[in-house]
This record gives sequence, C-alpha cells and structure tokens, in this order.
Amino acid sequence: MTGNLVEIRNLRVEATTDSGRRLEIIKGVSLDIAEGEIVALIGESGSGKTTIALTLMGYTRQGCKITGGEVRVGGVDMVGLSETERAGIRGTTVAYVPQSAAAAFNPAITIMDQVVEVAQIHKLMPAAQARAKAISLFRALSLPEPEAIGDRYPHQVSGGQLQRLAAAMALIGQPKIVIFDEPTTALDVTTQVEVLRAFKTVTRQHNIAGIYVSHDLAVVAQIADRIVVLKDGEIRETGTTSEILEHARHPYTQELLAAFRPKAQERVPEIETTANLPLLMVDQLTVGYGSRLRNGEPLVSAVQSVSLRLDRGRNLGVIGESGCGKSTLARAIAGILPAHAGGITFNGRELGKAGRSRTRNELRQIQIVFQHADTALNPAKSVEDILGRPLTFYHGTRGKARDARISELLDLVRLPKSVRQRRPGELSGGQKQRVNFARALAAEPTLILCDEITSALDTVVAAAVIELLKELQRELGLSYIFISHDLSVVEAICDEIIVMYRGQKVEEITPVRSKVPEHPYTRLLFSSVPKLDPTWLDGLQQDPEQVRTYCHH
Repeated sequence: MTGNLVEIRNLRVEATTDSGRRLEIIKGVSLDIAEGEIVALIGESGSGKTTIALTLMGYTRQGCKITGGEVRVGGVDMVGLSETERAGIRGTTVAYVPQSAAAAFNPAITIMDQVVEVAQIHKLMPAAQARAKAISLFRALSLPEPEAIGDRYPHQVSGGQLQRLAAAMALIGQPKIVIFDEPTTALDVTTQVEVLRAFKTVTRQHNIAGIYVSHDLAVVAQIADRIVVLKDGEIRETGTTSEILEHARHPYTQELLAAFRPKAQERVPEIETTANLPLLMVDQLTVGYGSRLRNGEPLVSAVQSVSLRLDRGRNLGVIGESGCGKSTLARAIAGILPAHAGGITFNGRELGKAGRSRTRNELRQIQIVFQHADTALNPAKSVEDILGRPLTFYHGTRGKARDARISELLDLVRLPKSVRQRRPGELSGGQKQRVNFARALAAEPTLILCDEITSALDTVVAAAVIELLKELQRELGLSYIFISHDLSVVEAICDEIIVMYRGQKVEEITPVRSKVPEHPYTRLLFSSVPKLDPTWLDGLQQDPEQVRTYCHH
C-alpha cells in the first residue's frame, strides 16, 4: 500500500437502458487521492462524476453495475466486498454529503437524532459523547446556536444551514474521506461562500480527504488541491488546481473555462418608439401569501412596494438571495399569484391582478419559463403534445399548420426533430429547458419571464442557453426579465439589474456603466461571486451578519 488513501484502477461501470441495451458509462478510469487531499471531479451532466464518486462506497445507481477494475479505500477493495461489509465502511471510513440536503433528512425527526444516528448504528461512542461531538461540529461548521439547532426539525432551518447539517451528519463518524456531491449547487452566492468556508475549515482541521463533484470551476478552485476533468466517462485531463486554471491543455477543459464567463451582451442603440412608451411598468407592487387579515393585509408579505420599468427589446435582471421575493414578483407579473396592492401596466394598458381577469391576448404576451423543467413539463406527454397545446390554445393552430410550427419551434431552440415523440424523462437537463423555452415561444410573447432557468444546468449548457436567448431576442424582438442568483448570467444578458433583499428593492444598477454598487447588500452579493482564483476564498473579507443588521435598521 502506497501513501494513497484511495486508489481507483481501470474502473468500468455499465448501465442497462429501459430497452435492455447495455452501455459503458465509465470507461477505464484510474485516479488516486492522498490522505487529507481534496480532489475535484468536474464535467458536464452525464460525464460520470457522481457515478465515480459513489463507487468509493461500493455503490452504483439502479440499473448500473461495476463491471471491472478496483476501487481501494484504505487498502480495501470496495468492489469485492459483500453488502454487509460495505455497510460497515459507509459512514465510518467513507461518508457522503448529497446535493439536496432536504431530501437526505427525515422531516419528522429532530436534526440531532438524525446527525447522531451513524454513531449509534456503528456503536462508535456513547449517546452523550455523540451529542457533544455533534455540537462541536455544528460550531466548526459556523451554524447559529450550535447548542440548540439540533432540537429543530429540518424545515425549521434554511437551505444553507441544512447543507452544513448534512456535512455534520457525514463527519460524525470521523470518516477518512467524504464525497461532496455538488453540495452548493442549489445555494445562492452569499450562502455558498459560508458553506464552502465551513467545509474547507473542517476538512483541514481533521485532515479529511474529499472527492468534490461539481460543474462549477470557480467553486472547485476554492476547495480542491487537484482537478480531474471528465467527459463521456473518461478522464480528459488532470492536474493541480492552478495547473488546470492557468495552463489547461485539453480543448474540452478550455471550453469549460471559456463558458465560465458568458460574453457580455452587445448593446443595440435604442430605437425611439411611440413616445418611448415602456413595455412594462410595475408600480408599488405588494404581493403576499396566506389568508387576508382584518385590515386587508396579507399574512406574509413576500414583495413590498416594488416598482420597476422595462423598455421594449431590453432586459431586466432581478437578483437577490433565496427567499428575497424574486420568483414571487415574476409570478405576480404573470398573473399566477394575484398582487395585493399596486399596479401592472403592459403596453400602456393596466393589467388585471389575477390571470383570470386578463384577456387571452394579454396572457399570451407575457410568458414565464420556470426554473425546474422537470416539474414544469408534463412527464406523460410527448414534446409534440407539450408544444402543440399553446399553439391550439392561443392561435387555434391545428393539423398540418400545427405540425409545421412545432418543427419551426424545435429549430428555433436548436433541438433535433427526433425529440418530437420523446417524453421529458428521455431528455437531458439542457434539452428539457429548451422544450420549456419553446413552449413559451409557441405563444409568440413580447415578454418572457425567466425564473432561474440556468441554475440546474452545468456551465457549458447554461452558456449555450444564454447564447440562444440572445439570438432569439435579435430574431424575434423579445424582452426578458431574468430572475437569478447567478450574477455572471445576469450581467451577460441584462441592461439593468434590480437588487432585492427581504421583499424590497434595495438598488438599481446598470452593468454596462459598471457603477460601483452603493448598498451594502449589493456589495456583499457582488463580492460573493467566486473567482477562478484558488486564493479568492481565503482572502475574502466580508461580514454577512453586519450587512443583515444594517438592512434591518
């Protein structure tokens, strides 16, 4: 046994498709991880990152099996062990932090009981000692009220806190290696910084090795010692973090680096239209949830007195952390969630607050594309049916004309004709998002509200979607409202940006002018976007708590 904690040699994994065909999805991968070393696996969706990481626990997803090679962890080949022997190693030698912490926790059991469970199953330490260890981990992971947070239930903490609690659950068994499976993908930038910093501190303190699965090179740059670039189940390039960032040799790695910063939008001079009438005016909009109180106020106010203006053919970005009211604002503009107060004027006409009080033509002109194409598309319908519905509903298009228009829409979003008969489950994430977008285009809208449409996509696919949106804007004269917590995306496509915090608009900025943000929250947001520089996180000086205190006053 050399000094490596993990030695993977010529790993091969096969998947069996629904029709019974067998495909090799990992094609002879070999890699080593030393004690205390963090190795990042990066690549687009379907490149095999998670599949390789999970083999460290001797685990493969349903329909997959390890067909060759060795996966040695601490000298033990995980492939050759029985399921019982593997179960003894999981949680103690190897532990796992999932992408979605919410799915990893049982909503009916307190956090503390779930975190200490591994220690009880493997009889690692007495209950009191396990609780004390959990509290010390909560402290090390910078969680608020470390003594009390364990008494809460999963729904009583934020997403970023739950992600760190999932790490505590993984670390309590004192593993030698932790698999981090895209653990910050679902978090906004300010929370991501706190979580990354916590992971980095704890792994260093305990000399824990890690395999970090991600498609975000800037995140990986902050935490990894070495980077392994994967595509189609094969290693394309491997090197230290600075070697990969500064001297990438493989064309695919270079493409990943190029896609990381989408090109800024080229500006077209504004055409003086009918007295420069704005396309959309939102005036003092207040939107809430819950039954109305006696004075007519909503129970929870998610958006408070927000005003904005969007001119024809221009794009407006709305940014802010999770829960700041961005998506609620979009839903109110679309009429899905009726506003409680304020006005929405579109094309010079006042719109009804609820969708049902708007004409079919008003509904047609404002379309919304949701974040999760998985839940936005009906899984039982073919792509043809999904695109055909708005054509018939808004335009009365049927028969041959409908078929021809569906082909045009697929062309517009660069999808092959072969997807017509497929259902959403048979498409990749990027393809689903294109279908989601084509459905909005079927209505022939003037304004499209894009709600975090690239957050679930890997960098290369997201960059391609952004380029597509710009092209469609030039061809069809569309306007976009872009809701996101990814600043690089918003800066690449938007003319104006409004920043929201706790339901209120705190600042309006123009990226082209590169005006220095004035509001402390906007400055925190901009300073939290990771750079392609391994020293960025360690040198970052910011105090989110101070900003939150300021914003409350």
